[in-house]
Amino acid sequence: MKKWLALITSVLLILTLVSCGTQAGAPGTTTTGPEAKPPVEIVNVSYDPTRELYANYNKLFQAYWKDKANQEVTITQSHAGSGSQARSVLEGNEADVVTLALEGDIDTLVTGGLIKAGYVNEFPNDSAPYTSTIVFLVRAGNPQNIQDWNDIVKPGVQIITPNPKTSGGACWNFLAAWAYALDLYAGDEVKTQQFLKDLFANVTVLDSGARGSTTTFVENKQGDVLLAWENEAFLAQKEHPGEYEIVIPSISILAQPTVAIVDAVVEKRGTSEVAAAYLEYLYSPEAQQLEAENYYRPSNQDILKKYADTFDLNLKLVNINDDFGGWTAAKAKYFVDGAIFDQIYKK
Repeated sequence: MKKWLALITSVLLILTLVSCGTQAGAPGTTTTGPEAKPPVEIVNVSYDPTRELYANYNKLFQAYWKDKANQEVTITQSHAGSGSQARSVLEGNEADVVTLALEGDIDTLVTGGLIKAGYVNEFPNDSAPYTSTIVFLVRAGNPQNIQDWNDIVKPGVQIITPNPKTSGGACWNFLAAWAYALDLYAGDEVKTQQFLKDLFANVTVLDSGARGSTTTFVENKQGDVLLAWENEAFLAQKEHPGEYEIVIPSISILAQPTVAIVDAVVEKRGTSEVAAAYLEYLYSPEAQQLEAENYYRPSNQDILKKYADTFDLNLKLVNINDDFGGWTAAKAKYFVDGAIFDQIYKK
């Protein structure tokens, strides 16, 4: 009898220890991460051509953040011309982050008190996780034999480009053409301005954003040449194989889409941590690879070199700071009301 009581006692003790061992935090167990947080939502206000990129990136980030912070995050996306998007945030579109086409558009949010000065230093590479440039998209066979900027100012060539007053991509287009003409005319700004006047005289449709211009050229079949973001041109080729060719001009511009946290919004909504992580993760190897796959030039040089067959890494690129004195000076000279663009564009 004593043996049976001892055996029963031993079995009960083992069962008790096993039961205790299955409890969270019990000795010998491993915790899997932080306690789950309540779900969070953030808004990313971006520019026209990034729709596909961020549709893919958002899924990547959601999985990353769930693993890192044990928190479900919903990301709402907004797209239009970059200048229009900046104005929409000023007017009350509550973005947690902005991922716009150029630094100059984000500067308007600094002036408006929504973003703190110095945001360009908050993330690497002047807060530009990826870059692009401006190329020409022409129809198969290149019927107009367009090879460089001087070919698109010839009489009869129909150009499609968005409006620099509403589109960041259009500002890059304008400045790339200006850099070419300034080089062609050995710094003569009078002749350069006439070159841009001739160029815009050939513009048949001036859409409000880059994606609208792509639709006009690709879907509506208007124009001989589209002045396009490099990623837009590659995407058009991918979606319409055999119908379009990309022409690389002799000079273009380093287009640096810029990202920033909208400080006034995240402080109010309590989303500072996830908003910062959303932009930081754009620099991760996984995200940089995704950006390259979506035809943006990753800032990670090792990953960029893997795509040397896609991107012309020898293309001569001017840049906004060295060649135009930064975005504040460029906007004042070319794009504010009454500046050079307004002077040359008469329709």
